[in-house]
Amino acid sequence: MPDWLSREQRSHNMASIRSKGNASTEGAFLRILRAARISGWRRHLDIPGRPDFVFPSQRIAVFVDGCFWHGCPQCYKLPKDNRTYWRKKVESNRARDKRNTRRLRTKHWTVLRFWEHSLETDQGRNQVLTKLLKAICARTKDKSHR
Repeated sequence: MPDWLSREQRSHNMASIRSKGNASTEGAFLRILRAARISGWRRHLDIPGRPDFVFPSQRIAVFVDGCFWHGCPQCYKLPKDNRTYWRKKVESNRARDKRNTRRLRTKHWTVLRFWEHSLETDQGRNQVLTKLLKAICARTKDKSHR
């Protein structure tokens, strides 16, 4: 279905939308960290890709990806309006995510990516916590053997 707004109108509308810091997804991950009493993390450190959470001493970068904006293979549904735009937008977001992950890994960072939907159930939150704790333990052991 073609876009019912002109290119200029669509551009103006999209430019006026501001991120609210992914409050629901980042907030859910933050609650996991606090409930498990995990410390040593920082938010939005200025490293490649601007991860949502960073564990600097373990060199772990955590991204909490929204299912819509990052094109979750399980949840994403292409909008009916302006399909060409949204297809291109989500594909470019995915490509950027891969580039950022690659850049961090070449700099010897562990990169964890969690989907928004994985934070919605107890089972999903437990899996996220388990994966995070394994990465922290692995990087802490790795660091002590240097």
